[in-house]
Amino acid sequence: MASLPPHVEDVFERSLVALFTTVNSRNEPVTHPMLPLYERGSGRIYFTSSVLFSRKLEHIKRNPKVSVLFSEREFTRCESGDAVLVKGTARVDDSDPSNGWMRFLPLWRRKEPYIDAYLKQRFAFPLFWERAVIEVRPDVVYVWRGGDLDAEPEVYDLRR
Repeated sequence: MASLPPHVEDVFERSLVALFTTVNSRNEPVTHPMLPLYERGSGRIYFTSSVLFSRKLEHIKRNPKVSVLFSEREFTRCESGDAVLVKGTARVDDSDPSNGWMRFLPLWRRKEPYIDAYLKQRFAFPLFWERAVIEVRPDVVYVWRGGDLDAEPEVYDLRR
């Protein structure tokens, strides 16, 4: 897979909220604000989702084509203000909902340091902590530098 430039990885790595869109059984888009987790150089964007009542997991299993939008300056710690749209393919790993997501805990902790206080209550809210991992492999990435959506985006086709 081709690599992304550092300014795009900055957006993935530093954003606190991304708009994650799946397609439901009626072929309608369904969007969820979610915490994106990204390891620089990995080429993959990760999310975790409670397995309880999670239709998005079923949507992905039925149709793995998703989009992820990073567009709001107030939801990022990235000074560039770049807006980024990812069209990609998602995969759900729900093979170990009790512990599979724990490998992403350091990334989660960097974005939400208070997560440790909730982790201490893990056994009080067990269903919240039964989590699937969603892995998004970007296929095409559109970048509007400085968040200028009136400009032509930079386009990175990663399918090659």
